[in-house]
Amino acid sequence: MPVTSPHAEPTALQFQRRRVMALAARATLDELRGALAALEAPDAVDLRPIETGLVMLRGRTGGDGAPFNVGEATVTRATVRLPSGEVGFAYLLGRDAARARAAAILDAMAQRIGPKTIADGALAGVRDRLAAEDATAAARAAATKVDFFTMVRGED
Repeated sequence: MPVTSPHAEPTALQFQRRRVMALAARATLDELRGALAALEAPDAVDLRPIETGLVMLRGRTGGDGAPFNVGEATVTRATVRLPSGEVGFAYLLGRDAARARAAAILDAMAQRIGPKTIADGALAGVRDRLAAEDATAAARAAATKVDFFTMVRGED
């Protein structure tokens, strides 16, 4: 397997896998269970116990200033292996171990049958829900928009 730089542009497959992981991270437990049922996912083996811990959140002033610690966030991680050998990972905000495990199984399934199939099929409902939530938030923000303009009087 070739070694790639962490700063290299992601391949199309890596981009699609990231998309699946992002959708799974924002999906509810019921949505994840529905996706796994639709895919007829096999039983997975936990490679390590599901863990909950803290991660330090970092920020930068103005986006490019010196980094500083913003605070900590609770994260749950899961690592599973399917009977066919694929290994799936998931890191989710919060303490929901069942949700993290389901997301890890979806990641492993994405490697098995293709991330595009998962994102456009089993997780399509999640994608649609998130798009609707984003549209609602954008509409609320647009309602508060104020247009400022300057009037010039005379010739000063």
